[in-house]
Amino acid sequence: MLALILAGGEGSRLRLGEKALVTVAGRPMLSRVIEAFAEADVEPVVVTSHKTPFTRNFCRANDIEFIDTEGAGYVEDMCEAVALSGEDGPLFTAAADIPYLTADIVNTVREAYFASGKPACSTWIPISLCEEYGMLPRYRETINGVAATPCALNILTGALVDDVQEEEAVLLHEPGLAFNVNTREELAAAEKMFASLRK
Repeated sequence: MLALILAGGEGSRLRLGEKALVTVAGRPMLSRVIEAFAEADVEPVVVTSHKTPFTRNFCRANDIEFIDTEGAGYVEDMCEAVALSGEDGPLFTAAADIPYLTADIVNTVREAYFASGKPACSTWIPISLCEEYGMLPRYRETINGVAATPCALNILTGALVDDVQEEEAVLLHEPGLAFNVNTREELAAAEKMFASLRK
């Protein structure tokens, strides 16, 4: 199974260069996401663009597979990368800025996806977790009666990438998934909580 890790954006809100290479506790966020998938026996493939030449070089230097896209936007790059990957079956998609992703989380989501029998799966956490750790969710929806926000970790069917896919919504009480780093304030919060979340 593949995991397409989206890392083709400019990171304009963070303003620290290419966001995927910004470090949390001394390591690039991208490397932490790659490690989580690899430890779960999922093949990580980084999605880059002309906006992220240093991320592309990071992949080359570390022998990490990557797909270069047009850099038109998150969804557009994802769809292009799925097509270029040639994968028709299920595959993960994830943002490069979720540094507390773990192999256990990947395995939990994968198991829920296959158990559901649906073509797609999305991952959510309670809004309360985000608020507890000082993160600011940008989208809200009620999942299983709980106010929740998505975690930039999904599974979809490659052959149906251009279609609206029925999805299983998986609600996880995982504090680490609260950290989707887009601003300097969120980066500071991620750094502050690193010791307690990833001992």
